[in-house]
Amino acid sequence: MRTAVLTEALQFELENRSQPSLGANDVLVAVRDVGICGSDVHYYEHGRIGDYVVESPIVLGHESAGEVVETGANISGLESGDRVTLEPGVPCRRCAHCKRGDYHLCEEVEFMATPPHDGAFSEFVAWPADYVYELPETVSTKEGALCEPLSVGIHACRRGDVGTGDSVLIAGAGPIGLLAMETARAAGATDVIVTDVIDAKLAFAEERGADRTVNVANESLPEAVDEYTDGTGVDVVIEASGAKPSVESTLDVVRRGGTIVLVGLADEATVPFDVLDVIDNELDIHGSFRYKNTYQAAVDLLKTEAVDVEGIIDFESPLEDIDDAFQRATEPEVVKGMISFDA
Repeated sequence: MRTAVLTEALQFELENRSQPSLGANDVLVAVRDVGICGSDVHYYEHGRIGDYVVESPIVLGHESAGEVVETGANISGLESGDRVTLEPGVPCRRCAHCKRGDYHLCEEVEFMATPPHDGAFSEFVAWPADYVYELPETVSTKEGALCEPLSVGIHACRRGDVGTGDSVLIAGAGPIGLLAMETARAAGATDVIVTDVIDAKLAFAEERGADRTVNVANESLPEAVDEYTDGTGVDVVIEASGAKPSVESTLDVVRRGGTIVLVGLADEATVPFDVLDVIDNELDIHGSFRYKNTYQAAVDLLKTEAVDVEGIIDFESPLEDIDDAFQRATEPEVVKGMISFDA
């Protein structure tokens, strides 16, 4: 089977690998579409994200969907021909985190495309059926692949308890920010402000329904939010950029008693926060790490057309052009690239 492998030299090589073996509780999936995530690009450019280091050849790609071609002996409910999306993290199911339902916090999780675990830039993937979700006929495998970043948005909105009538500021108009905006709308938010430093991305956010956009490179965010909210601030801030100034500014734009959700990974581990401000304004500050129990919700949102994920795709490339695709994915104005095995 054709497989794109990132070597230790941080270059892609196409290999012909053996088809993966199928366990009794697994399904074998012919991969159709895989999104190019920012983390994939980071490994491609730098060979590491924090403590996760590319020390041996690895297959990237964790936003995937395809078609079932074979099922393990213990599997019912899925069969050959079903189109599916794959949740990329498989937890141990034994630790305290898993047992309390927080399986996304499992320290033994095997997550696609996170060293040393291979991902989905391969013609076939064998995956535990518990983390495989059937797609309705009306949902494409491209949309199915983007259940992964959509899940990040769903989890962030759940952490922020976004609900009917809320005002939400989303920092960062990349895939996570845009899909968090979609999710916030679906949850009932009535006013959504989106920030970024690239005008083209902000214009795209407006096309997709942002009520107000702010280019924080040349406009004061606190002043813009004060004007829009009549000085009260927003109910929820979802910080999806990871930029240090953006993280710092969250305290300046959230209302008293409001909520801040930190999703984007900052380059620096320590970002100063005014603790007195947090206490005096009784702010709730939450981290948001990946997701849990979101995939079926993501599929349902796609089925009802409550969100649009396919609209963020800028381009599709075949596996053979993966190097060019990753180069293109680094361009500032690009939101989402996709590797399509049918391209």
